[in-house]
Amino acid sequence: MFILELTYTAPLDRVDAALDGHIAWLEQHYAAGHFLASGRKEPRDGGVIIASVDDRATAERITQEDPFVAAGVCEYRITEFIATKTVPGLEPYRQQLPA
Repeated sequence: MFILELTYTAPLDRVDAALDGHIAWLEQHYAAGHFLASGRKEPRDGGVIIASVDDRATAERITQEDPFVAAGVCEYRITEFIATKTVPGLEPYRQQLPA
């Protein structure tokens, strides 16, 4: 499981100009089953995505495809974690600690 934290590196007017593409990119990855939750940070200086992908390389590739990255308006910080506890609705995403 991964936390994809994005931080804006440009003024909000430039972020908003790329927002439609970013939303389409989000929808694509929700449909593919990669994203579980996402939203803006408060204050609005970036966002957070909870992703379930196979490995870090995939998480890195996905973030590089974000139209926000192509527009040069954000940077990503990727944090991998092992989701050993979840709410019941997320049971299919629970993980085991490595042996």
